[in-house]
Amino acid sequence: MKALDWVRGRRPAAPPDPSTLKVRRVLIASEGRPITTAVVDLAAKVAGGGDGERKASVIVFSTARIYGTSLGLPTPGLLPTRPEWEVQRTLVEKAVRTLKKRGFRAEARVVATRNPTKHILRTAKGRFCDVIVMAADPYRHPLRAEFMWSQEAYRVERNSPVPVYLVPQGATAMTRQLSRKTREAGIA
Repeated sequence: MKALDWVRGRRPAAPPDPSTLKVRRVLIASEGRPITTAVVDLAAKVAGGGDGERKASVIVFSTARIYGTSLGLPTPGLLPTRPEWEVQRTLVEKAVRTLKKRGFRAEARVVATRNPTKHILRTAKGRFCDVIVMAADPYRHPLRAEFMWSQEAYRVERNSPVPVYLVPQGATAMTRQLSRKTREAGIA
């Protein structure tokens, strides 16, 4: 994608049809949002190759956000709290259980980071993933989206060397789901 395409707000070309790919590993990535059944279904379709004969392994990856720094030094108050870690672990483990019930090899990983895009792409490269599947809010122009955490999926899509499949998710539904999860975890 060219620099002018980014300024004009154009998205990269659509990823190829999942049934045409030879997939060994699929990365389900989340920047902290819940991993919906639609994301798991798409990842299972991609990992299964559509024909159900070959099954790729699936890595479920989520990030717990570090909110910033204080004078350039990490501050404990900005790190994820124990309940925030538990929410992320629960979301990832639920997705792994669902995938294992469907007969896929699946593993989970949760990390804390300030830059989810960098860690998602690093994990995809380090684990030799052929495809990334993520949930995404409605698309916004990149000049505005750079300041929004909810647009992390589009940053991954823009910078990824492998195909990225985005599952659209409404912003209001996501907010309701997240607030319910945080209430259950005792964060809010």
